[in-house]
Amino acid sequence: MKFEGLLIQWKIIGVLILIIVDTLNAQTSVQGIDLDQGEYRVGFRHYTVLDSTRTYRRAYEYSNSTMPRPVPVSIWYPSIETTENVPVLKVLDYFEILKEEEEWEYLPDEYLLDWFYYANTPSNQEHLQESTHAYPNTPIADGRFPVIVYTPSFQASSIENFALCEYLASHGYIVIASPSRGTTTRWFSNNLAQEMETQARDVALLISEIGKYPMADYARIAVAGFSFGGLSNMIAQNQHAKIKAVLSLDGTERYQYALLRESPYFDPEKIRVSYFHMAQKEIPEEVLLEDAISPDLNTDFQLYDRIANSTVYRLRFHDLTHSYFSTLGVLFAERDPRQDKSDAEIMASYKWAMRYSLNFFDAILKKEEAALRFIENKPEDNGVGSGLLSHQIKRPERVSFTFQDFNDLAAAQNYQDLPELYDSIQKKHADFKIPEGNLNTLGLQLVFNPETSQKGIAVFHFATERYPNSANLFDSLGEGYLFLGDKENAINAYEKSLELNAANQNAIDRLKELRE
Repeated sequence: MKFEGLLIQWKIIGVLILIIVDTLNAQTSVQGIDLDQGEYRVGFRHYTVLDSTRTYRRAYEYSNSTMPRPVPVSIWYPSIETTENVPVLKVLDYFEILKEEEEWEYLPDEYLLDWFYYANTPSNQEHLQESTHAYPNTPIADGRFPVIVYTPSFQASSIENFALCEYLASHGYIVIASPSRGTTTRWFSNNLAQEMETQARDVALLISEIGKYPMADYARIAVAGFSFGGLSNMIAQNQHAKIKAVLSLDGTERYQYALLRESPYFDPEKIRVSYFHMAQKEIPEEVLLEDAISPDLNTDFQLYDRIANSTVYRLRFHDLTHSYFSTLGVLFAERDPRQDKSDAEIMASYKWAMRYSLNFFDAILKKEEAALRFIENKPEDNGVGSGLLSHQIKRPERVSFTFQDFNDLAAAQNYQDLPELYDSIQKKHADFKIPEGNLNTLGLQLVFNPETSQKGIAVFHFATERYPNSANLFDSLGEGYLFLGDKENAINAYEKSLELNAANQNAIDRLKELRE
């Protein structure tokens, strides 16, 4: 008995995943991927959280009873060396997680490759015994690290791209992922718009979950997704100002833009963060004809045409078909002799996809100039072989940046680090100026709400740095401190206001009251 896997499921929705007709000898390996690991040892944790706001049924228990939605969580993170003898994870350990997420926890390992999508060949059996770069439950490294939420492909496991997740973690990122799972059961329904939104909701849950970790830098969050995960990430980006960048590994938002548009939560006008899309090779005419695939998939990218407010980076990998943007695809997937390149060529291109992924996040989340040059260079200037990649950059149309835009970003980071936020905005929008009056009104709105008073104080401190000669702002800062019962700081603020405007009657009256 062999259950339908990703390839057949994708055929249902007309997205390019091909039914394989022949198998070539596999010459891939985890070590052969040979990415330049970073300075950190990689730690790994896996557990399940329950979302009590949603109900769920286990697919194979054949019961009408429901439970809170279980969301398996995989986290790769920067770790440290320990004196304990912690064995490195093997690929088989990741497949144990795949079994759990497929709801076949007790399946004997001998059935793994027959049961879950991949051919039971000697080379694939060898892959299961290969060592990875991750260590289970090791201590977290000191510091605060940017966060990447990874969304897998159609009904796929959280660990499908484990080599990428380990690679990013070794370079100082936290990567968190959950499986692509249906709204009410493990499997997707025919309502793919609903399933897309469900995965976006899981992204929101993961963002909330990683916020429980002190080492997670909540001001630097990005999303990365493969295939169907690209759709949900576009919706998640529209919904969450915390998301600062979007990476798409041959994301289906390119092929199924009409499906994306079915969601009321999506609007291309709201894409205001850097977006990096990596695309598969052109589909040969033979495959288009035999598999009844529209040739438009080779050329059309409606989302790209409609993004006007952010920078879009595009790469086309001339040696990669769709499946090979994931680790499991590179290692285990059967090859299509009609179009697939050799294993060596596939691995070489996969490594470049991973390097571009790292440099994209380094450029956007870490503001590294060398990484920005890397993603904007011509591929040959980065040492990419001739003909391996096509490269394209689309700059945003000139769009005015408003105070509302500033406030959305400030609120997303709880009004902390406002000077740094303003400086980062000015690099992209040099003509943006924050009106003094808007800051004053915003600060008062926040400070008089007991639940946001400290945020209002933060706004006034930023405002008085921007406008150090404003008697009115210092007067309002005094009002904020007075509201909080902090008389000493209130007096200091009112005194500063009087220094700037000796006729400020409110400050005069307040100081008199405070000193009596």
